[in-house]
Amino acid sequence: MSNVSKVVGVIGCAAGGVEQLREALVEPLIERGRRVAVTLTPAAARWLDAIGETERLADVTGLPVRSEPRLPGEDRPHPPVDAFVVAPASASSVAKLALGIGDNQALSPVCEALGAVPIIVFPRVNAAHARHPAWPAHLDALRKAGVELIYGEDVWPLHEPRSAPGKQLPWSAIIETVERALKPSE
Repeated sequence: MSNVSKVVGVIGCAAGGVEQLREALVEPLIERGRRVAVTLTPAAARWLDAIGETERLADVTGLPVRSEPRLPGEDRPHPPVDAFVVAPASASSVAKLALGIGDNQALSPVCEALGAVPIIVFPRVNAAHARHPAWPAHLDALRKAGVELIYGEDVWPLHEPRSAPGKQLPWSAIIETVERALKPSE
């Protein structure tokens, strides 16, 4: 089976680095022969709309960028997904996924896909988020559901809020994980 038939659902959340989504994740996946369907959380959509990235994402993928549910009777604008990647994932979105709260167009299909397709999540969080007493349980719940987390000091050292040095997100680790997740079914 060729790479071209594999669809990656990219979910972008309102977290630092979402503005790099097209150049750092979507275009490299397309270059690898993947079809990419992008959905954004409502806040991420506002951020990317403001800088013109939503339109650029739609142009490069050939699919509409979703952030709101379709109306009853409307066709699905995205093809079925073979894997999801949630990156960057805000602490709020990670908590919602762990608890099964699909309260927006971006999270709903990922919650529904748990256990059905590979899901890769990069929590773009800081040290304060990670200190919250519920945080370890959220990560454990996702791991138990089979979610592959791109997380840890080796890929994204935690810093205090607003003190992280400006650095690239671990896009190559995210892409490698997506490719590895799709290989067994090809």
